[in-house]
Amino acid sequence: QVQLVESGGGLVQAGGSLTLSCAASRLTFNNLVMGWFRRAPGKDREFVGHISPSGGRPYYADSVKGRFTISRDNAKNTVYLQINSLKPEDTAVYYCAARGVFTSTYTYWGQGTQVTVSS
Repeated sequence: QVQLVESGGGLVQAGGSLTLSCAASRLTFNNLVMGWFRRAPGKDREFVGHISPSGGRPYYADSVKGRFTISRDNAKNTVYLQINSLKPEDTAVYYCAARGVFTSTYTYWGQGTQVTVSS
């Protein structure tokens, strides 16, 4: 069974930084686009960004561009989301997801990790 397991969430003060990790198992990680999403309390799930199988050309939603950085280590089957200059509005459950290159549908999802930013 494919597994995506996020970690690294927690309680952080505004202005701080955090790096989330997503470890993948039982899938061909090197062939998959890895995405990050978040769901804030009372809001719909929001796309944060994605990274190509090779690790090049990360793409970000306009709302996070400049503060969020997505990277991956294919040797470790892990994708990362670094968040800088955290704001209270970044408070959300963050999810990683995986999809094939030729589809826009994310097939595999992690269980999420909570990020809470205090003001």
